[in-house]
Amino acid sequence: MSTPTGPPGPTEPTGPKGQARQARGPVSAGTARGVRRPAPERVRAWAELLRLPALFTVPGDALAGAAAAGARPGRRTALAVGTSLCLYQAGMALNDWADREEDAVTRAHRPLPSGRVRPGAALTAAGTLTAAGLALAACAGRSAFAVAAPLAATVWAYDLKLKHTAAGPAAMAAARSLDLLLGAATTRALRPALPSAVALGAHTCAVTLVSRREAEGGSATAPLLGLATAAALTTALTRRPGTAPGQAAPAAGRAAVVPAALAAGYALTVARPLLHAALNPSPPLTQRAVGAGIRAMIPLQGALAARAGAPGTGLLTAALAPAAARLARRVSVT
Repeated sequence: MSTPTGPPGPTEPTGPKGQARQARGPVSAGTARGVRRPAPERVRAWAELLRLPALFTVPGDALAGAAAAGARPGRRTALAVGTSLCLYQAGMALNDWADREEDAVTRAHRPLPSGRVRPGAALTAAGTLTAAGLALAACAGRSAFAVAAPLAATVWAYDLKLKHTAAGPAAMAAARSLDLLLGAATTRALRPALPSAVALGAHTCAVTLVSRREAEGGSATAPLLGLATAAALTTALTRRPGTAPGQAAPAAGRAAVVPAALAAGYALTVARPLLHAALNPSPPLTQRAVGAGIRAMIPLQGALAARAGAPGTGLLTAALAPAAARLARRVSVT
C-alpha cells in the first residue's frame, strides 16, 4: 500500500529537500523522451518510484495475520503476501502519479518530475499491479479476495482523494489493517486477528500524521503522539496474553522471550528518531522519524506474530529488517 511519505505505506534524506532540487533541478518531459537512459539508471528510477526498501515492511502483514488466526504459513499465505506486495507497489506508483504536479515544486528530484519515469508509465504500472494483486488474491480463495478488493479500493481512494484530507491517516491505517487481515482471511478466521490489525493500524496512523509535516517540519505534536503510540504498543506487546477460563496459560520461557525482544526492537527503532523530531521538528529530522516509523513496522509485525504463538514466524519477519536498512541507504523510502 502507498505510504503517505512517498501508506499503507516513506535511504533517509541527507539534507533538506531543497538542496536536492538545487543539485538536480527538474528535467522536462520532452527531454526525458528524447534521450533513452541507460538501463541501470532506469532501474534505479523505478526503484525510487516504488520505494523498494519499504517493500520489506509488507510480507509481515500477511504473516502476522496468519499467525493471529492460528495458521502456519503455506501456499495461501504466500499468495496473500504476493497480493500485498502488488497492491503496495501499485499504491507507490499511483502516489507519485497523483502528486506529480506538487512534486514538481517541492520534490523535483523524484522520478516523475525529473523526467526519469513517464507519468503514463507510472499510472499503467499502478493499474497492472492492482490487477495482478487481485488475481493472486482470487487464487488464495474467496475470503482473501473479499479482503483484497476493499484493500485495493482503499489504496486508490487514499492516493487520488483522501491523502490530503482529514481522513487521510485513518485511510492509511485502514489499508495496513486490511493487509494484515488479508493473511488471516486465507484461513477464514478474521476475528482472532482483529487486535493485531488494530495495533498495526494505530502505528500506521501515527506515522502518517508525522509524515504530513515532513516537507516543512515545525510541529512537535505529531512526533509526541507517535511516541505515545509506540509506548502503548510496546507495553501491550510485552504483557502476557490473557487466558480464558479453562484454557492453559501461555508457554513461558523462550517462547515468551521472543515477543518481548521483538517489541523492544520495535521501540528502539522508532523512539529515538521520534524524540529528536519532537525536540527539533525540522524537515530532516521529521523525515528521519518517518523513515524509522516505516522500518519499525517489521519488528512490530514480528512481535505480533510471536505474541500470537508463532515465534518462528516472528523471527523470520524480523530477519527482513537488516536488508531493509541496507537498501534504505541507497534508495529513499520517503
